[in-house]
Amino acid sequence: MTKSRVRVASILLFITVALVLAACGTGGTAKTKPSGEQTVQTQKVPVEGGGSYTDVDAAGLATMLKNKDFLLVNVHIPYAGEIEGTDLFIPFDKIEENLNKLPADKSAKIVVYCRSGGMSAISARALVKLGYTNVWNLDGGMNAWKAAGYTLLNKGR
Repeated sequence: MTKSRVRVASILLFITVALVLAACGTGGTAKTKPSGEQTVQTQKVPVEGGGSYTDVDAAGLATMLKNKDFLLVNVHIPYAGEIEGTDLFIPFDKIEENLNKLPADKSAKIVVYCRSGGMSAISARALVKLGYTNVWNLDGGMNAWKAAGYTLLNKGR
């Protein structure tokens, strides 16, 4: 190989490694208290067409629930349990049909969750597309909630 080809190959390799390393990062933020205790682990998720919602981990949601200032919505169908403090049950594919149950204020904080995170991610995207600007999603859903040691209620709705 000529020196110029080696140089191009080296540059391409460097760029590839940099992109791979960037993709491995969470892209999120960790907010901590001065004591070092972690309070909320989040990650912004862009929505096609504009806007974004925030993924939050189970520990972060547990912290948020201590001073609850949001609407907590279970979007999983069929019913598979719930997190204490849940305000509403709206099927993930019926968000638009249930706008009358949601805050008229599009800047109100809404947290959605389901069993594994898939249905709630769909709901979060739908809410953002409907103009809501403070949408949160429990990353990993109730499965992650249980795996982190938190309890689920089963009221058999």
